[in-house]
This record gives sequence, C-alpha cells and structure tokens, in this order.
Amino acid sequence: MANSPQAKKRARQNEKNRKHNASLRSMARTYMKKVEAKIKAGNYEEAQAAMKEAQPVLDSMVNKGIFAKNKVARHKSRVNTRIKALKAA
Repeated sequence: MANSPQAKKRARQNEKNRKHNASLRSMARTYMKKVEAKIKAGNYEEAQAAMKEAQPVLDSMVNKGIFAKNKVARHKSRVNTRIKALKAA
C-alpha cells in the first residue's frame, strides 16, 4: 500500500486512468465487432460504411496509446481485404 501522499495520489490517478483506458478499449472493440457482423452478413455496402466509421476511432486509440500502431494497421488491413472479397463475390 502507498504510504506517502505522492504515492497515494499516483495510485488514485493510475486507477482512474486504467478505468478510462478500459472504456476506450471496449468502445474500439465494439466498433470492430460491428464491422465483423456486417462482413458475416455478406453486405458489402454496410461493411464498407461500418469500416469508414471505425477507422477514425481506431486511429485515435493509437494516438492515445490504447493500442499499438502495428496492431491497428494489421487489423484494418485484414478487415479491408475481407471487405474487398465481399465485393468480388
């Protein structure tokens, strides 16, 4: 347990930041689940629209340090590939 006032304050701040980051992480995952649902439904236009909505959210999570840059880039690339496959099919 933190003993000094400074350590107590840092503990409070860390807990507050942890909860805030968890909320942001959850929101980003929800956007990605929406895109996945549209892909599984097989609707190209809706999947494309959902991805356009999700991309700025994911990019902002990278800027905030919630997700690593390469993780988001990899995920966006794979999802875009699947969306393009819907159009071809």
